[in-house]
Amino acid sequence: MPKFSLRAASAVLLTLTALNIPAAYADEVTPVAVTVNARAALATVPDTGIATNQAIWDTNLGTDATADLLKDAGVKLLRYPGGSYSDIYHWADHTAPGGYVAPNTDFDTFMRGVRRTGAQPMVTANYGTGTAEEAAAWVRSANVTKGYGVKYWEIGNENYGNGHYGSAWEADDHADKSPAEYARHVVSYADAMKAADPTIKIGAVLTTAANWPDAIVADGDNGTWNKVVLSIAGPKIDFVILHWYPGALDKAAHVPDMIQLTRQQIAKYAGSGSDRIGIAMTEFNTGSSSAGTNTQPGALAAADAYATLLANGVFTVNWWNVHNGIGNVTQVEGHTDYGDFGLLSSATCTSDGSVCEPTLNTPFAPYYALQMTSRFARPGDQFIRAATDQAKVTAHATRRPNGDLSVLLINKSSDTSYPVTISYSGFSPASGAPAVLTHTNGATSITSSTAGSATSQTLAPLSLTTIVLHPSTPQTGRPGTPGQPTATNVTDKTATISWPTAASGARPIVKYELHRQNGAISEQLGETAGTSLTVNNLTPGTRYTLNVLARDSGGGLSWASPPLTFTTGTPASSACAVRLTIQTDWASGYVGTIDITNNGAPINGWTLNFGWPRTWQSLGSGWSAVWTQNGSDVKAVNEAGNGSLPTGGSTSIGFVGNYNGPNVLPAVFTLNGTVCTTQ
Repeated sequence: MPKFSLRAASAVLLTLTALNIPAAYADEVTPVAVTVNARAALATVPDTGIATNQAIWDTNLGTDATADLLKDAGVKLLRYPGGSYSDIYHWADHTAPGGYVAPNTDFDTFMRGVRRTGAQPMVTANYGTGTAEEAAAWVRSANVTKGYGVKYWEIGNENYGNGHYGSAWEADDHADKSPAEYARHVVSYADAMKAADPTIKIGAVLTTAANWPDAIVADGDNGTWNKVVLSIAGPKIDFVILHWYPGALDKAAHVPDMIQLTRQQIAKYAGSGSDRIGIAMTEFNTGSSSAGTNTQPGALAAADAYATLLANGVFTVNWWNVHNGIGNVTQVEGHTDYGDFGLLSSATCTSDGSVCEPTLNTPFAPYYALQMTSRFARPGDQFIRAATDQAKVTAHATRRPNGDLSVLLINKSSDTSYPVTISYSGFSPASGAPAVLTHTNGATSITSSTAGSATSQTLAPLSLTTIVLHPSTPQTGRPGTPGQPTATNVTDKTATISWPTAASGARPIVKYELHRQNGAISEQLGETAGTSLTVNNLTPGTRYTLNVLARDSGGGLSWASPPLTFTTGTPASSACAVRLTIQTDWASGYVGTIDITNNGAPINGWTLNFGWPRTWQSLGSGWSAVWTQNGSDVKAVNEAGNGSLPTGGSTSIGFVGNYNGPNVLPAVFTLNGTVCTTQ
């Protein structure tokens, strides 16, 4: 470097030092644009949303100290008796052959803790080593004899882990370990348990999208675990059970597809009236001890996942676990991570005694994530769309019954304080500084303050921030919220949307507006004075989420209706037809066959195009065509021997598709530029 440049660089460094500005941060950080859209509504926050697991091997289950901490965290549901122990636990004599049962962890002790917490209970009946009669007796004792009012009852825990797919960690004494056998027993359990108390809700175990053994068909089965279980037990159950340990801290983007695919399976296989069936995430943890299980990165991932799951209609998310114990000890973001999957310290030590956890019941960082989420999204609030233009910053928002808005901002950057500018659609915030809740890296509490403005905040590195906003004008007199919309006559380009009439407010309703959610931006598709509208010019093979809003004669606008999600098809008739068949799937990839039929004039040379719906999908290999991928676009060009397709002629090609997230299959195929009918 020339001497002149060296002297210039030194002068700049001295100037930065004199101003006490670190050289690495000399450039001004670009503000993050946050968009909050009150017209784009998602699910309503349930009264069971924030939840956690209790385990009969935990000596602190049901203690007053534990219950009080859980209450302060906003926990509204507690699950018992704890994971895989559920399938060896016998409630009547409080034993778990082959496992450890801690003193003072019986069902009555658990229920005392539930009541002190102010939560609801969820009980997992023993499928692996129990019987329907044993489970029914538990229901009778709990609800009829003792009046505990336990509403939610699961049938078993992770019963696909019984060896049927090659791995065995879940106890299962049944000679037949197939999903069909499990489903038949779910039916008998449901009949016996509801005979004891018809008001209870029964849940069946499903696999989680893109998590083993999802999508795998074992020898002798006529479908995947989910297909078989839902086909047999669907008419008898009230909710399905998912477990999710993503193993990474950036997987919240998988949630919408994960839940949508589950809903599609329920609708396809569970029979008529399946829209009554809810979805419960009864075990969740980041599952990433190396990246920060109980330090701040894990807390940020937990808050992001909880908010995303609840916004997508999951009625409970249960953290694993209240207490768990020390694991792999690492240093993460300046703090000791004990590799403990619990919310609270167990005060345990490594086997050599070199490292010990803090005092019993010391909250770990994810505890504050649950606490922040419970303060951000309260039961009865409605999630609304929020988005940012910075990958390191995530936003969520809810609208409260009194008209207030709350916005949760998550800064995942380790070293950058991000200023954010917030814009609002369908909401005008009051002037003045809002109430702000903050949790930062290493903090031992959530702090409250009045800071910034409704449109401007600064987020500390590795922080959770909630701002609560009042509307600029009173929210009285507005029209009532339209009811749940439904879609009928869905084609490739049109759909008819209908909804129940909304109640009038201070002025009569003059029209309803139909808005499409496009990220955090709403696109109005049409309006009508009636309660049904056919929308046109839709895109084939596209998932749409819509809301209906009522507008009165004075321009007042209602809250957005519950969301409606549907997917358009492909043309009913076309010059070409395509059938995609999955030959085999191993939960991270699959072999697909594409059958192409020419319904038009003879073709001499063809090109088939489709696009991967998600960034986590890719082409592994292909045959019977020349395959290429460019970005998300996939192209298959005929080989020399199969380029000629007479009218009515067909050919088959194949490929390997890879995925590391929910596998949303391609829906739209074009042949020489023509959109084909997907069969």
